[in-house]
Amino acid sequence: MRREAQAILLVLLGTAVLRISLLGDAYLRYVRAALRPYLIAAGVVVVLLGVLTAAVALRAARRAEGDHDVHGHDVHGHDVHGHDVNSHDTHGHSHGLRIAWLLILPVIAILLVSPPALGPYTAQHAGNTMAKPDTAATGFPPLRTGDPLPLPLAEFDVRAAWDTTEPLLGRRVRLLGFVTPKSGGGWYVTRLVISCCAADAVTYKVEIRGMPMPPTNSWVEVTGVWQPDPAQARSDAVPALNAAQVTAVPQPRDPYE
Repeated sequence: MRREAQAILLVLLGTAVLRISLLGDAYLRYVRAALRPYLIAAGVVVVLLGVLTAAVALRAARRAEGDHDVHGHDVHGHDVHGHDVNSHDTHGHSHGLRIAWLLILPVIAILLVSPPALGPYTAQHAGNTMAKPDTAATGFPPLRTGDPLPLPLAEFDVRAAWDTTEPLLGRRVRLLGFVTPKSGGGWYVTRLVISCCAADAVTYKVEIRGMPMPPTNSWVEVTGVWQPDPAQARSDAVPALNAAQVTAVPQPRDPYE
């Protein structure tokens, strides 16, 4: 790839990173909030790298023009025999730019249209396997007070699967998530949990019983009581909630737990 194209690509890529990390909360679709300063720093570095690459390319082009003049080429681009020495270079330059534009198009797409956060497609193609947490051996801390108790969906799943004291039994909880259909009928309220970025997303689901299914991918708050099922294996169980209330809500600022 020509240096000019590399410079354009780097500047556009860095600008796209700065756009999603500085202008609003679009970066939360891809990484945790704590990584925002690193995104901004990376965007600045990439833009500066692009500017530096452009400066080097410009300096090299000027030096090449000087060399042509010294070796017998006139200022109009003809050699001493009258032949046009720029025709081949112009053709190669045009061909290189066409290839460069093909590489730049995906970056322009990211710059203009930020891809959405992970959602139902990811959740429907992922299991609900939950590793046994370290706290299971030493005992879980007591649940907070509140009725209904607002609880992260991942914590609800882990408590239902591994907390042998069953503090959720008979306790009204309120869960927040998006709607995904259940194979064979029914539906789940679902959240994706990330440790660093969207690439390591893990799915947590709770089956909702007793209420009709809202539109797929809509965000809801569900209030209800855990319905334990002793026949289910703990590690891959999808716990069930007997719902008393389902309320449509806007998508939260951070779509991940």
